[in-house]
Amino acid sequence: MKISISSYKNQIYAGVLGKMIGVYLGRPIEGWTYEAIRDSFQDVNYFVNRKVGVPLIVPDDDISGTFVFFRALEDNQYEADLSAAQIGDTWLNYIIENRTVLWWGGLSRSTEHTAYLRLKQGIRAPRSGSSELNGRSISEQIGAQIFIDAWALACPNQPELAMALARKAASVSHDGIAVDAACLLAYMEAAAFEEKSLDVLIDQGLAQVNHTLLTQFVNELREQCRIAADWRTVRDWIAEHHGYDKYPGSCPMVTNHLVVMMSLLMAGDDFQKSIMIASSAGWDTDCNAGNVGCLNGVRLGLAGIDQGPDFRKAVSDRMYVVSADGGSCITDAVIETRKIVRAAEVLSGSLVEAALPSQRYAFEYPGSTQGFMPYKDTLEEPAEMQVYNLNTVEENHHGLVIAYNQLARGNFAAVSVDTFIELESRGKEGTSYFEVLASPSLYATQTVHMELELPEEQTPLCNMFIDVYGQEDQIVKYVSPAYTLRQGMNSLSWELPDTNGHAIYRFGIELTSDMRLDGSVIVKSIDWKGAPKHFAMKKAIDLTPSLTPWTTNTTWIKSFMSSIDNFNPDFAETFSISHSTANGVATIGSLEWDNYSVSSQLIFTNQESAGLVARAKGHRRFYSALFSQDHIRICKHKDDQVIELASTSFDLQWDARYDVSFHLKGSSLQVAVNEKVVLSAEDDEYRAGGAGFIVQSGAILANGFKIEALC
Repeated sequence: MKISISSYKNQIYAGVLGKMIGVYLGRPIEGWTYEAIRDSFQDVNYFVNRKVGVPLIVPDDDISGTFVFFRALEDNQYEADLSAAQIGDTWLNYIIENRTVLWWGGLSRSTEHTAYLRLKQGIRAPRSGSSELNGRSISEQIGAQIFIDAWALACPNQPELAMALARKAASVSHDGIAVDAACLLAYMEAAAFEEKSLDVLIDQGLAQVNHTLLTQFVNELREQCRIAADWRTVRDWIAEHHGYDKYPGSCPMVTNHLVVMMSLLMAGDDFQKSIMIASSAGWDTDCNAGNVGCLNGVRLGLAGIDQGPDFRKAVSDRMYVVSADGGSCITDAVIETRKIVRAAEVLSGSLVEAALPSQRYAFEYPGSTQGFMPYKDTLEEPAEMQVYNLNTVEENHHGLVIAYNQLARGNFAAVSVDTFIELESRGKEGTSYFEVLASPSLYATQTVHMELELPEEQTPLCNMFIDVYGQEDQIVKYVSPAYTLRQGMNSLSWELPDTNGHAIYRFGIELTSDMRLDGSVIVKSIDWKGAPKHFAMKKAIDLTPSLTPWTTNTTWIKSFMSSIDNFNPDFAETFSISHSTANGVATIGSLEWDNYSVSSQLIFTNQESAGLVARAKGHRRFYSALFSQDHIRICKHKDDQVIELASTSFDLQWDARYDVSFHLKGSSLQVAVNEKVVLSAEDDEYRAGGAGFIVQSGAILANGFKIEALC
């Protein structure tokens, strides 16, 4: 059956937004008792993060797991018969142990941690999540449900396919009723693109899942909802018959699945009320509100989300999807929606009716802002301004509007978007159970291209700017030359200045005028592509002058995603890199880095093998220039395989210095040592990705690190 995906794009976007909004609503009160939530807020109708004293946008397993594990489709050419084992391989590629995506609660304590350890031991999915191996108390927890939404969103009006994919994805870590409950929810979400009746969705889903006990529980819950005047009465019934004390484990599926169903049924067609109930009911608040928000986002659409308070302005599409693919961590609802739409087009067998935007920021969905928000400079006063989308679904009629009043000499109108983590929220006690980990999405010497439309005849001056974390983490602002704008379309470009290896925290647009202006600028698109022309880190002491021999952490080293045991600044060099087992990897960069060279001066101390990594998409899929005691190899790493592409003899001397460069252009791969090419290979499986280091069972030092684009 061929389906027109273009007619579902806005619903997919609404599902992504609904998921995010629900998670952010429930996140600050996760772990609170029902009574504490009720006594503090009564009904959680809007974001309470400020009252609790935490940021709104934080890393969360519900979001990261949903959008990371879904990459198994893209990474396996969108195979409709994708296997559980392939999804398990995706877990291993993108998860950094004890740091990303999961709650790392321990073997036989955290379901997902347990499944990860099984996968790491070589136990393939679905056995990795089986009750036979892990026991029912572990395998029937909530995680099967919370990660399921993206699979359903990729199957609009194909609920049977959504259910099949959900079953395989859930079985990586779960079993039994947990998997069937996840399948029910996936079926309902996929069917909700057309069917709007909750009762019909539930009836059809239960018939397809065909799990006797699940059907009994859900139908008993439906009867309670039918006769109850208030959702709290139903919540009391759940607590009495299906509360956490009735099931083993720390976060049982049944309790939370019934909360999801209650929230949907007792809210009807009220999006705000549905996520309010899920958040106010206690138990796993962010998981439940996220699932409810996704389903009702699809079912009720953007109009349904917008019926209540303005959830979208505060969120501004922003999310962290934290994984070993560091350059994709700072993302937004539009970028993630595009990935799902592309998968949906392939899975449906439909022709691509219109190319998805190639620009990073194109603001193509109604109301989308992709993380751009008003910018305030402590040294200047901003003009009165608003930031919003043209908010229309007409073809090519979208963009980010910067509307200003009384723009004049001495003030400005500006917007910015984060391109790296905010230091103030990283690691702050109580902000999240999950650390904010990312690589920057923008680098020095990349060229930013921007399209602006100006409707008025009188136009302001325009500057682009970047905020950079300097030597001691102080913000340093770099500003482009002023651009004179004209009425109509304007194409601007700026090659970013050298930041001496420091991370770019924000990118922004600033408007100024010598005379009073009231008007607007419409940002049609912003983009940067390819590797930096020349991005270099020098000695650690140059990057951080206050560095001591005991410093183990700096902001610039945090721009790498590391699965290495000890990846630290080195007082005499730049990096000290030590890993006790195979495949210790640290990478920086993004999936837009295609043709480039990566180079560093390596000092091999004592290791089985070590070298440079390039075109990495995760930490188990990349190319390496790998040095061992008697030879150099170019290898392709693919899940648990290390495929040798080329090899040559090499007498490696410990404690000697080697200037090593790894060049990748098209399918050509070359390794140079001390500026002499010593090894070449051909392979075209990996076309782009980040770069960094690999160490296996030992340690190296690295002096400097450089990326240079190859034309």
